[in-house]
Amino acid sequence: MDAKPKEHKLALILRKRGFSYSEIIKKIKVSRSTLSSWLRNTHITNSQIERLRMKNFKARNLGSLTLKKNRIEKTKRIIKNAKVEIKEIDLYHLKIIGSILYWAEGSKQKEYNPSKELVFNNSDPAMIKVYLSWINKCLKIKNEDIKFEIYIHETYNRTRHQLVNYWSKVTLFPVKQFPKIYFKKNKVNSGRRNRGNNYFGVLRITVKRSTDLNRKVIGWIEGICNKVDSI
Repeated sequence: MDAKPKEHKLALILRKRGFSYSEIIKKIKVSRSTLSSWLRNTHITNSQIERLRMKNFKARNLGSLTLKKNRIEKTKRIIKNAKVEIKEIDLYHLKIIGSILYWAEGSKQKEYNPSKELVFNNSDPAMIKVYLSWINKCLKIKNEDIKFEIYIHETYNRTRHQLVNYWSKVTLFPVKQFPKIYFKKNKVNSGRRNRGNNYFGVLRITVKRSTDLNRKVIGWIEGICNKVDSI
């Protein structure tokens, strides 16, 4: 005999109205296994099935949005706390930072091409700013000895005016120092998702008559490697 006839009857009514198991359990304090045994022969209409499907979809969506929001808030919190760990940066630190940046993104001299100038390519405006600060403060490069070139695929549909003004604002250099823009015609097959409305191509920064400086930077990089090995 059913120990909870009132609850059993209410569960049947709610199920026939299209309530989900989770909704019914919130109203009737029984275990899911008990509820399953009560309702195993209870059929619901197609419209009720669709209601449950949409409710589950919305619940999953809401759960995903909540998780995403929590991840964003956690990320902001971690970044904020980490930022204060970086204290004052002097020229010595900047020398190391710039050397590592160039090691990663700059053109190196090779045995077959030992006369390569300092050439740096990147699309990240923050990295570009740090690099320009490095060549100005650590390498003592004058503004007139810096040459800029912009590379971007035609797919991104940017005008010359948009590109030049964007990179001029990033670098704080006048628009006249961006005379060359190269629009690549081949299709973009990259799966990267950071190339949306805020993408303005790659900026190439060349320091004129900088062959010996390139060699000097190579020496700094090797010095950094030697010091790291000795830690």
